[in-house]
Amino acid sequence: MPAPMMPAPPAPATLADADLGLLLALEALLHENNVTRAAIRLGLSQPALSARLNRLRHLFDDPLFVPASTGRGMVPTPRALELRDRLTDALGLLRGMLQTPDAFDPAASRRTFVLAMQEQPAAVLAPGLAASVLAEAPSVRLAFVYPKPEIVDLLEDGSVDLLVAPSEQGSGTLVGRALFESEFLTAQRKGHPRGSGPLDLDAFCALDHLVVSTAGAGFGSLVDRTLAGLGRSRRVALSIQSYGLAPLIVAQSDCICTLPSRLLRRHAGDLELFEPPLQLPRSQLVALWHARNQEEQGHAWLRDLLYRIAGATA
Repeated sequence: MPAPMMPAPPAPATLADADLGLLLALEALLHENNVTRAAIRLGLSQPALSARLNRLRHLFDDPLFVPASTGRGMVPTPRALELRDRLTDALGLLRGMLQTPDAFDPAASRRTFVLAMQEQPAAVLAPGLAASVLAEAPSVRLAFVYPKPEIVDLLEDGSVDLLVAPSEQGSGTLVGRALFESEFLTAQRKGHPRGSGPLDLDAFCALDHLVVSTAGAGFGSLVDRTLAGLGRSRRVALSIQSYGLAPLIVAQSDCICTLPSRLLRRHAGDLELFEPPLQLPRSQLVALWHARNQEEQGHAWLRDLLYRIAGATA
């Protein structure tokens, strides 16, 4: 005669077998040791909580609670007591997820923000932004980096927080706000042999010029393309990669340079500034960031600081 078949062990419980309502019911029962009081605590009827207790017993394959010897209330089983601390930790984590995040406090924050921009906007914005951050958030750190070709991906994955760039550099995945428009001015050293009168186009074209080529070794710019449209040209004697170096060289040579006004006005004490004798289009700089950071409080604080600094650089 074949041996009787042993019943298969119950399948282990999985997360799909539980729901948050069951875990909250177990928490209340462990706290009250009484179905009636636990039901009141949860805002449920006693039959509804009894049904949840039956599901919990099936889920954990344990009675979980047995009647107290006094006839009043229940006593948790060893399995229920084993679950108590883990349940408290798990529900604490879930409740923490649902809480409103703490407000960003610049004075207490130790975050590092990364801003990508070329040297010219950095020369205009970085000094004021750094001073404001140090004053308002002494433990916050700023990193200024040059934009890389994959800048949109870096903004998306959080490696870079903000990009400052010409308006045409925007992308559909980015949110942006205009910082300022900039016209061009022409600068020469004080005591330049040509004198300090207004520049006309003939004098402009006859002088030696300095250009900034961020790519390196370029001797043409927007000015040359505009002159070509007028049938004119100029002599570019010097090409450098650094906007910060341009005012220093011009202040000690007879070269002139035509650069964004917000940069040159920072050196007005050392240079003479003039309207260039040709119409050059204004350029617009924008701040760009990924949409996922739109509502993040620390990010919003940094953007507000940047807007303030941009507005004060005219």
